[in-house]
Amino acid sequence: MELLVFGESGSRVIVFPTRVGRFFDYEEWGIVESMREKIEKGYIQLFCVDSIDGESFYCDWCEPKGRILRHLQYERYILDEVIPFSQTLNDNPHITAHGCSLGAYHALNIALRHPTIFSKVVSFSGRYDISSTIGHYRDLFDGYYDEDIYFHNPSHYLQNISDPLLLEQLRQLDITIVTGEEDVLLENTKNICDALHQKGINHQFYIWSGHAHKARYWREMVKHYM
Repeated sequence: MELLVFGESGSRVIVFPTRVGRFFDYEEWGIVESMREKIEKGYIQLFCVDSIDGESFYCDWCEPKGRILRHLQYERYILDEVIPFSQTLNDNPHITAHGCSLGAYHALNIALRHPTIFSKVVSFSGRYDISSTIGHYRDLFDGYYDEDIYFHNPSHYLQNISDPLLLEQLRQLDITIVTGEEDVLLENTKNICDALHQKGINHQFYIWSGHAHKARYWREMVKHYM
């Protein structure tokens, strides 16, 4: 697994790539450049990780059960390898999960599942229901559903959280969610924000004009929300 690090201090930001994306995309798309000032001033440090979506959610030759199991391994990689590695470079306790498109799902899901590790979530143009068909986005498990999928599907598990301690931990998260008014994922994004609201979990929700699901929009979004 490869990753890129930008900066030396500040909040540690785990940057998840877009669907089947790569660890170098953020740099190549000019999004890192959009955050140059914050990076150079030591406000944030980026850890741009690679994806294995082609081996998990978008592995067409895999059985659905194998897709979710591979994703579970990816989560363990982030928690057991990336985060400890980041701490060897920077001991700032503040960790942000961030991503665009499917990376937004990865960011929100891992933070909701591990709110004692992450302090902040910034998600752009995300899809938060991975087991339903939404517009041209298909059910990633072809109708298969089990407990592992449920516990990695924020649109499903969030509304059923009732443990007082977990809810209190989730309410400490700083959550920002952004999408476009013409994005086919808008309704799903509204639903996840409604679920957060119903659980008393504070968050910021912004709707941009147009589709807003491309790098040129994300370059502007990071200036406002990171």
